[in-house]
Amino acid sequence: METGTRLQKKDIRLIGKFVEIYCAGKHHTIGLTPATLPAGMGGRSLCPECASFLEYAISKRLKCPLEAEKPTCKRCRIHCYDSLHREKVREIMSYAGRKLMMRGRLDYLWHYFF
Repeated sequence: METGTRLQKKDIRLIGKFVEIYCAGKHHTIGLTPATLPAGMGGRSLCPECASFLEYAISKRLKCPLEAEKPTCKRCRIHCYDSLHREKVREIMSYAGRKLMMRGRLDYLWHYFF
């Protein structure tokens, strides 16, 4: 995969962490396979469904046309995800966001709201 800007890498690491938490909580350890993030950002152990979603999310984030003035996705005027994936990312963010807040990761909460 291609490398991105500092902000893209930050967003990709964040969505990777959210998907990993969601997958571990909802799908447990059913057929985990390694999913690699681009440009040496590490990897995640995910089920095939979550790995394909993460690949889709990364490709959409790298192709975002609003990179200069990138708002948060929920405030964006252009929706990169199709409606099915948009619902899936809402579900993932809601589930993983609550889990991270319960574990004391307020920096993710800051990213979510600002």
